[in-house]
Amino acid sequence: MGIEVELQLASITSGIPSRNDFIKWVGASMAESKVEDVEVVVRIVDETECATLNKNYRGKTGPTNVLSFPYESPPQLETGLLGDLIICAPVIEREAKDQGKPVDAHWAHMAVHGTLHLLGYDHQTDEQAVEMESQEKIILTGLGYDDPYRDDLD
Repeated sequence: MGIEVELQLASITSGIPSRNDFIKWVGASMAESKVEDVEVVVRIVDETECATLNKNYRGKTGPTNVLSFPYESPPQLETGLLGDLIICAPVIEREAKDQGKPVDAHWAHMAVHGTLHLLGYDHQTDEQAVEMESQEKIILTGLGYDDPYRDDLD
């Protein structure tokens, strides 16, 4: 099976990466994990849908760049589903422009960031943030992108 990505386009805009791009980014994020066969749903949404999900599931107002929903399988059901990534296309495009980075690099960063959340990484504490950002840098530079946390990108 390997890495399977179901790409859902709820927000149709130009410049959305291909399913193969997401397979590459999710796969690179999974390289250090012990999980061999995995499925991830990637849903590309507009700001309205993202804001609704952000409010309902995180209690936060407004859209965000990526939301991660890990799948918790019942004990009697074995599945390769890792979870869902909700990515807000207009936020990704706006942030890339504001941060002065290529939009494809920001798409890759958010796919990697979201996948790491699905794998259990978090950034609620400084220690967690350092660990997660370190993994993101390793993965993204391995894919040929610049370090997304470099100060000179802002």
